[in-house]
Amino acid sequence: MDILPAETELWQYVEKTLCDKAKCYGFGQLRLPTFEYSELYKRGVGQTSDVVQKEMYSFYDNDKRNLTLRPEGTAGVVRSVIENSLVNEAMPLSLYYLISCFRYEMPQTGRSREFYQFGAEVFGADDPSCDADLMTMVDDMLSTLKVNASLEINSIGCKRCRPLYHKALREYFSQFKDQLCPTCLERLETNPLRILDCKSPICKEIGKNAPSTVDYLCDPCEKHFNGVKSYLDAAGLDYKVNTRIVRGLDYYQRTVFEFISEDIGSQSTICGGGRYNGLVAELGGPDISGIGFAMGLTRILLAMKNNGVSVEGTKPHIYLASMGENAKLKAFVLAKELRKLGITALFDQVGRSLKAQMKYADKKGVGFSMVIGDSELENNKAVLKNMLNGESFEVELAAQEIARAVEI
Repeated sequence: MDILPAETELWQYVEKTLCDKAKCYGFGQLRLPTFEYSELYKRGVGQTSDVVQKEMYSFYDNDKRNLTLRPEGTAGVVRSVIENSLVNEAMPLSLYYLISCFRYEMPQTGRSREFYQFGAEVFGADDPSCDADLMTMVDDMLSTLKVNASLEINSIGCKRCRPLYHKALREYFSQFKDQLCPTCLERLETNPLRILDCKSPICKEIGKNAPSTVDYLCDPCEKHFNGVKSYLDAAGLDYKVNTRIVRGLDYYQRTVFEFISEDIGSQSTICGGGRYNGLVAELGGPDISGIGFAMGLTRILLAMKNNGVSVEGTKPHIYLASMGENAKLKAFVLAKELRKLGITALFDQVGRSLKAQMKYADKKGVGFSMVIGDSELENNKAVLKNMLNGESFEVELAAQEIARAVEI
């Protein structure tokens, strides 16, 4: 997907807003490689997930190493935290990232095979207040961007209570073996929880009456989930318990959540995440907790555009028109000096006539224009014209003087 100059202003605004908000909540930025060893995702994301089974772009390099283009961010963050000994830092450890991801999925509105995510992860904080604080941060971000979204939460238990829930799901879905899609028939044996995440209309309909996750929580999981809800209540954050949220990756346990926007069509999940205690240990690190989320930037921008939210693009401050080689040389030098002062300055680089230069300046939407010719060079002064209101006044041909004038 190409992102053209006319769109990048909005992208940059969204990215800066998200990064600035993350810093307010104590997060530091982590930058990740585009590909990892495939084994990382097989172990971290889970063999039964659609991502690993169907959607990864994997290949062998010249040294016969099996590599995969990054399908999501969490596994790579955990790998980095372990390899760089960040697990030894003061906890909780809070990290955020801006990345591109790659999945072999059917392209449609809000979904492409290369897509962009903002994500955040917190390690070493088991308390339910951490879960609620993370959701509060997402709500803060979306509100700042004027994106309408509702929060839905669930708990899918832990290794202690999930086997009982899996047993109940197998018993329920076994009644419908002749109706389940081939993928869900496999999931019935390997991970029946994944059936609840199936996109097939038939499997979705069958899943509506399946046993609820919250009815099978062990005491610690139930206590944790109640704690999350109490903190969300204290924060005044509206939410709905949706027991059908399971998320699409195998590493989740306990809290899972999604922010849903009705402004972007069928691909309505704008942000999703949850807790993944045990993943750090699974990938070779110490047994510390983790929780995080990822939000799709394309979907956020789509929601903003559908709501009429826009960002005015930056226009050049000044166009330095010239008549003659000496004047063009002066315009070149002035543009260089003005740029050092933070002024966006343009000058003729294609040998246009004066009339064509002014037409070009108008098309670019510059704030001011200045014509430099022999008499201006002789007097070391030129007329600066405000292109918005037509006002004109004379200034010295000095970068500092021009800069002060165009920033009035």
